Amino acid sequence: MPHAGSDVVDFDGRSALIYRFNQKSMSAVNEDVISLRFKSRRAEGVLLYGEGQRGDYITLELHQGKLALYLNLDNTSLTLSSGRVAVTLGSLLDDEHWHSVLIERFNKQVNFTVDSHTQHFCTEGEGDSLEVDHELSFGGIPLPGKPGTFLRKNFHGCIENLYYNGMNIIDLAKRRTPQISSVGNVAFSCTEPKLSTCTFLSSSSSFLSLLAPAPAMGGFSVRFQLRTWNPDGLLLYTQLNPRPQGLELQISNSRLHLTLHTSGQQKSEVSTGHKVNDGLWHSVSLDTRNLQMNLALDNEPASIIELRDHVDAADYVYFGGCPSSTVISYCENTTLAFQGCMRLIFINSQPMSLNHILQRMQGYYNEVQLGTCGILDRYDKYMRKLVAL
Repeated sequence: MPHAGSDVVDFDGRSALIYRFNQKSMSAVNEDVISLRFKSRRAEGVLLYGEGQRGDYITLELHQGKLALYLNLDNTSLTLSSGRVAVTLGSLLDDEHWHSVLIERFNKQVNFTVDSHTQHFCTEGEGDSLEVDHELSFGGIPLPGKPGTFLRKNFHGCIENLYYNGMNIIDLAKRRTPQISSVGNVAFSCTEPKLSTCTFLSSSSSFLSLLAPAPAMGGFSVRFQLRTWNPDGLLLYTQLNPRPQGLELQISNSRLHLTLHTSGQQKSEVSTGHKVNDGLWHSVSLDTRNLQMNLALDNEPASIIELRDHVDAADYVYFGGCPSSTVISYCENTTLAFQGCMRLIFINSQPMSLNHILQRMQGYYNEVQLGTCGILDRYDKYMRKLVAL
């Protein structure tokens, strides 16, 4: 949650704040201090941007869930598209938890801190002061003369207590001072996301069971997003009509592997993807149409299994693993149960409500934590505590 009495701004991925200042008053400044807290709903997005005609620039942005700082003083050979070198900190920072950022610069010396980790480095360029052209943008990089158009992916999430050299940027924006202008929809409160994320804790006994709603047009479809470090794990299993048929989707050797079990020992299999266990969010979709079963990962082309008959889900869909064989005989963990996070689960185009699951109105589960993604950052030297959304 935001700190009591703090200033907060919510960016929806299509908005930004522009801070304009007197360039002459900034030109001789040899030190800068920028501080903020943020929580993000996306792995990509610009938090801060400024650039000057002589080659100065500063950019703070999320890239693949890591925070990257680009900073240059008086070097015209480096442009936005020329392969700038970034100093990066953190990982999995798109976990919708609050993270603190502090940038301290004195001449060329910089301390860049994210949460409890600090990088010390020396800036590129020949100068000792940061001279940008009259403005800084927060949340995105609007293109001049093109309303609603942005140069890079915008930040999607909340920023709290944003200070630039002692100036409270969010307070200036709330008071509608002439130094600040907004682009798009900027709100001065932090919208809490709907409960949509769950963590599968155990590699042997985790599962989430959900009753498949009746499809509007027949067939069967499921889609969700996943995040994990593990190279193997059962993602879902369900029986299909006409029986006896079963559908099994798992991560095997870091790839998605789909198996359609038909009568007897017969089965059809396809695989897709590469390094699904990279700790990033991946989108998975599975659907049947026109006597084909289509498995797609992110934006890759779908892998296809040809069907003999039209199929639909018989009853329950088991995510992450299977209950004990004494409860359900047909669902078995042929591999490890899934350890990691899932979110935005849809079955037959219907969203699955984690609130209803918590209230025991829908489905049942074991060794699953609802409301947070609790996998740990393997590249940090510390363990972050799970914080409920």
